[in-house]
Amino acid sequence: MTKTIALAGKGGVGKTTICGLLIDYLSKLERGPVLAVDADANSNLNEVLGVEVETTLGDIREEMEQSQMNDKVLPAGMTKQEYAEMKFSSALSEGDAFDLLVMGRTQGQGCYCFVNGILSSQVRKYASNYSYVVVDNEAGMEHISRGILPKVDVLIMVSDCSLRGVQAAARIFELAKSLNLGAKQMKLIINRAPEGKISEKILEEVKNAGMDLLCVLPTDETIFKFDSEGRPTTELPTTNEFRRQLIDAVKTLNL
Repeated sequence: MTKTIALAGKGGVGKTTICGLLIDYLSKLERGPVLAVDADANSNLNEVLGVEVETTLGDIREEMEQSQMNDKVLPAGMTKQEYAEMKFSSALSEGDAFDLLVMGRTQGQGCYCFVNGILSSQVRKYASNYSYVVVDNEAGMEHISRGILPKVDVLIMVSDCSLRGVQAAARIFELAKSLNLGAKQMKLIINRAPEGKISEKILEEVKNAGMDLLCVLPTDETIFKFDSEGRPTTELPTTNEFRRQLIDAVKTLNL
């Protein structure tokens, strides 16, 4: 059975970094293939993972729209639907440890509804082929609230150690409960806490919101250094304190 793990939280809290390290951990368990899904229009999960992305669903959508405008002839014997399926399949980047599907963004103005729908159909198409599907969502709960994910088994909310960040996570938590996602586990990770500690006020806010705190992760200069040098976060040594604490916490989820 495929397990779907979704990460959500407001922008800038380190969600993608945590997502990348989680994907790396699951890949090394060797319990089956992992599908990584970058569902953020501002895609950068591939940089954390250290893989190249040749194209995104958004890129292909734009290309196809441009082709229609230019009356480009379809390949012989192929319908528009078949051509679309072939093109969208090319957005799946296959690797040794995991595969990656990137939503990307459209170049024009307006709603992302169309490319969101493409993402939904592609995830549903591929999900059963994988032991794990790990989704890095955009800020908030857009993809989950629109039913873009077929299911969610584990929801991990990520916040920084600020009161606003925790309150934003609490709103996501409440929305997730109202959607009846069927998630067996909903956890909170508080990231970038000085010396890995949070104040009593923050802890009280977490408890009042009824959130289950999975772990508190420290600020880490090595991660900032890797980011500034363009190095994948997954290259962090196993002895790195941030990585070690995160993986120890993830192990308690029994994935």
